[in-house]
Order: sequence, then structure tokens, then C-alpha cells
Amino acid sequence: MKHQVFLKAVLCCALVVLVISSAQVSAQASAQSSRSRRGGFYGDWLVKMSFGERQFESILSFSRDREGNRTGQWISFWGLSELKDVKFEENKLSFVQVRQNREGQSTTTKFTGTIEEGILSGTLSSDRGESKLEGKRSPRTPRPVGSWAMKYKVGEREITGTLVIKADKERNLSAEWQSRRGESQITALKYERGTLTFKRTSKYGDREFESTFEGTVRGDTIAGAFKSERGELTAEGKLIGTPLIGSWILEIASEERGPRKQRLMVNPDMSGLYGSLPVKKVNLEDGKVSFKMVIEFGERKFEMSFEGKVEEAKLAGELKTSRGSQKVTGKKVVRTFRRRRTQ
Repeated sequence: MKHQVFLKAVLCCALVVLVISSAQVSAQASAQSSRSRRGGFYGDWLVKMSFGERQFESILSFSRDREGNRTGQWISFWGLSELKDVKFEENKLSFVQVRQNREGQSTTTKFTGTIEEGILSGTLSSDRGESKLEGKRSPRTPRPVGSWAMKYKVGEREITGTLVIKADKERNLSAEWQSRRGESQITALKYERGTLTFKRTSKYGDREFESTFEGTVRGDTIAGAFKSERGELTAEGKLIGTPLIGSWILEIASEERGPRKQRLMVNPDMSGLYGSLPVKKVNLEDGKVSFKMVIEFGERKFEMSFEGKVEEAKLAGELKTSRGSQKVTGKKVVRTFRRRRTQ
């Protein structure tokens, strides 16, 4: 009798554990599915489509407006156009693109497709026919990447240097310390959930010192401390280039093609994208902005350059090519959706 009671008790406990485990798994799966439905498509997607034997690259950028409605932009070398009727439910994506030429004639293109396992794919349909489109999410720059103006005090003396953090194609981080005083090597660099740590080995003549750093990255600042056998030194850093880093919507005046919109994206390492074209380096000095690009069409190449000024989230300047110059004005974009925590 006692054996039967004990056996029933064990079975009841096992059943309770099984029910709880199943509920937890179900809740996790539901949460993951919900996150996928809510935010699975926000951000930039690098997409490719073919017309005959030629292949074109563009960027699809999805976000939300202040009312929480889904919005989208089609970004290419030729300019930026707003997407309409953007819908994303159960991994199914659809939108409408309307383009107008100089004569005021419009062309409507509809897209229907899916986003599954990190791949965006589908079909573009218009009165000119259909074409396939496929792409992947554009990789985001890890948050600590960039040049940081660091400073700390030793007694009454303020020490300054530049911490340059880079990421390779696999998003592995490395860094170097630039300073006019001695030589420094950065090793054991790690970044996780807002916390940055590394080891610094400094040489001053024949002397060598080792220290470790731990700090918090928040927006465009780093706050932390160096620790060594000599004690602890509070340090802080400021991201260089902050006024320019981010996304800009440009208004370009052109007598030949008429006014058009374009996007300039400046990354924390000061590389960038003009439309869908990469920019190796965007220069910023005393509010003056400049960059150059070499554009290829088949065997033909031509250079495009920009010079202007940035002030209070506004950009103004001229875009120059061999065919002339165009006036450019721009405003910085303030994102309304949350960034993913996978950075």
C-alpha cells in the first residue's frame, strides 16, 4: 500500500514538472514568434534584382512612424522613394512602390514575398512584367566601433588618447590606442551587453605598465576606469564624429532630373553609404564634411564628390561630378523603433 502511494506521488510530481516544462517551452516559442512578427523585418535589407543580364543592388529600409505604423523606403543610387501599404504578418511581406518621372508619369510596382530564416525574397510586379528580388539583412556595426576621445587624470595631469575600435567581416573586434605619449597595445578586447573591457600595455622608454579597463558604452559616451597595481583611474570617452554619424535624408536639386531625395548613412567608423553605394571615408573637421566615390557603369567610371557643412542636425553643400554640381540639403533622421540587442 505504501509502495503504491509513493508511486502515485512520484508520478504526480513528474506530471507537474512535465506540464511546467511544456508551458515554459510554449511560452518561449510564443515570445520568439511574437518578436519575429513584431520586429523581424525592421532595419535595412540589401537586395538584388535582375533585369535581363544586368543585376542591380538596392536597400529596403523598414521602420515605424510616430504613430507606430510600418513604413518603408526603397534606396538606390538613383534616389530614395517612400513605400506604401507596407505589411508584414506571419513572415509574409508586401508593399507598393510608386515612381514618377520628370513628365509626371507614374509607375506602380507591387511586391509580395516572405522573410524567412534571414532571407527576404519575392516578386516585383508591374505593367512591365515581373522580376525576382532577394536579399539579406545588412550587417549592423557593433556598438563600440568608432574612434573614442579618451581622457583620465594622473594626479593633477590630464592624459588624453584616442581609442580606435574596429570590426572585421565576422564582427570580431580589435582596437588600438593612439597617443603622443609612448606606445600602447590593446588586447583581450570584449564587449557584451553594454560593457567594454580590455587590457592595455603601455611603454614609456624602458618602462612598461599594464592595466585593465572596464566601462559602460551608452550612446556616444564611455564611462569606466583603468585598474593597475598603482590603483584605479576614472576614465571617460566621447565618440568622435557624433554630429555626422547616423542617417540623413538629402534633398538634391537638379535641373536635368528634377529634385529628388537620397539617403546618406554615416557609420561610427566614418565609412558610409550614399544611396546603396559604399563610401570608404566621410571626413569631418571643424564642421566641414567631404567624401568621394568612384562609380562604375560597365567599363565606364566617373567620380562624384561632396563638400559641405553640418550644423545642428542639418547638412548643406554641393555634390559635384564631371557633368556639373547640385545643391544638397539634408536633415538627420531620428529612429523611432528600438535597436536589436544582438549588437
